Amino acid sequence: MSRLLIKNAKALVGTHAPGTTRVAGAAMAQLPMIEQGWLLARDGRIEALGTMADWPGITDWNDLTVIDASGRYVLPGWCDPHTHTVFAAPRDGEFVDRIKGLSYQDIAAKGGGILNSALRLRDMSEEDLFVQAKSRLEEMMRQGTVAVEIKSGYGLSLESEMKILRVVRQLRDALPLRIKATLLAAHALPPEFAQDRAGYVRMITDELIPQVAAEGLADFVDVFCEADYFTVDEMIQVLVAGAVHGLHAKVHVNQFTSLGAIPAAVKAGALSVDHLEVMEPADISALSGSSTIPTLLPSCSFFLRIPYAPARALIDAGTAVALASDHNPGSTPSGNMNLVLSLACIQLRMLPEEAVNAATLNAAAAMDMGHELGSLTVGKRASCIITKEVPSLAYLPYAFGSDHIDTVIIDGEPVRAGAALA
Repeated sequence: MSRLLIKNAKALVGTHAPGTTRVAGAAMAQLPMIEQGWLLARDGRIEALGTMADWPGITDWNDLTVIDASGRYVLPGWCDPHTHTVFAAPRDGEFVDRIKGLSYQDIAAKGGGILNSALRLRDMSEEDLFVQAKSRLEEMMRQGTVAVEIKSGYGLSLESEMKILRVVRQLRDALPLRIKATLLAAHALPPEFAQDRAGYVRMITDELIPQVAAEGLADFVDVFCEADYFTVDEMIQVLVAGAVHGLHAKVHVNQFTSLGAIPAAVKAGALSVDHLEVMEPADISALSGSSTIPTLLPSCSFFLRIPYAPARALIDAGTAVALASDHNPGSTPSGNMNLVLSLACIQLRMLPEEAVNAATLNAAAAMDMGHELGSLTVGKRASCIITKEVPSLAYLPYAFGSDHIDTVIIDGEPVRAGAALA
């Protein structure tokens, strides 16, 4: 049995009521907190919390880790529901190409982009992929991420897609943070299928999805539905095949163009639709009132210099907006959710309370983990961030160039120990 006590917190933030797995619309601006709070965890789960004024005290101090969080906020750990953290090599050369004026599409047309990553990954061993990805995830944990979704999509063949997902399984076994896996074979058309789009889609639906499901390698299925990548009809074929094998849909849509993919994804019951930099009124209308979560990736817009998703319109439409890093080698070489929080406030014009809800509770819901993570609620996992001494919650996104994290705890165990723990 292991126990953890956090006491004297300036505030426990995100103390949503039991049973709350997401917040939508105007409710996103409500971030419940307990000032001058304490939290007790047992065996990795939150057992009790309250104000210091009502603290019942501790009678048994054996096997109890005590953290004095005086002057510090305690928040749910960041949940990152959209990443591509298993990849073979950076694409810094393409970064220079963009500085010289080439677009994302220009780089892809000359053999760069996703195909560049796929060719490099096919030649790399599982062991080397694992070592590199583990290092990235360890950095993300130090930055406060306690749960992450990882996509395949840089293999673009049955063997290489399976290789990526096997690496994700190894990462899940090796690290304390929660990991969800997504099959994204429909990320780009590989060269060997350049003249046979239908054949590649059939390979995904008839061979790859059944094998991935049989081995339990993925939780979700994804499609990059975009001009020059996969059509709405192809997306639906893949999502239907995934559903038959128990893989819930999470899809890339509306990054550069609006093709009608969002209404189709909502109708197909997608858990989330991600990117959404280019939105039409019909797209927002389709999400309004649906259970599909719009997941926004502002650091991708920042890096590629493309439009930012219309967060305010989506919140006004009553949706449960989530935030994610999109960590990948081509368009977002960072998994830092603290930067995402700042960009959400600065560029998406989200209130700090909305951004925190989007990066915790709603982000957990976008991985189907809202019942376990995303809030400081009795019964949920004791996975949280303790800040350094800061003047206000808004200071976290405001002072975007500084590291405000003191301690990171996953399932009741510190993975980054700061002054509060000492």
